Amino acid sequence: MFATLSAPVRATSLLVLVAGFAFAAGPAGAQQTSQMTGMQLSNDQPIQIQSDKLEIRDQERKAEFTGNVKVVQGTTTMQAGRMVVYYKSGEGSVASGNADIEKIDVFDKVYLRSDKQEATGDTGTFNMVNETMQLKGKKVVLSEGENVFVGCQLNVAMRTGEATLDACGGRVMIQLDPKSRKQTN
Repeated sequence: MFATLSAPVRATSLLVLVAGFAFAAGPAGAQQTSQMTGMQLSNDQPIQIQSDKLEIRDQERKAEFTGNVKVVQGTTTMQAGRMVVYYKSGEGSVASGNADIEKIDVFDKVYLRSDKQEATGDTGTFNMVNETMQLKGKKVVLSEGENVFVGCQLNVAMRTGEATLDACGGRVMIQLDPKSRKQTN
């Protein structure tokens, strides 16, 4: 089957993205490892996907969303120029909203936002089998308020929230706002 749909596209339970970017402070270097609390999988909230065009290629087991892709689930939003969803063979299909997703690739200025936290990069991969996320780019930026983390590759284990930010031969940059610290009395 090959289908092309234009205008806003809505799918329920197609994609599982709940991203949060809360980094604990640590020493700067060529690599920074932290916990990303809030990066988790969620199957219990509806999802809305909009794009200028959708092509479903059942024989290739993939769906490609192109042009102004926007994915919203709960308080999480992802935007990109293009998103390709790869799904496993079997009974489910993208059109019915019950496909078993293996991997999602996003391209062309990827933007993720959850609550007060944001991340940007050039490309991203969500491996649903291994429950990992990777965001790459010339400049991958993570921020929460005035706290900013910059590198070129972010790897996140979605099951544990453990995250690594690489500098790809350079240095990781971290800017922390002392006002963002929780006050203890």
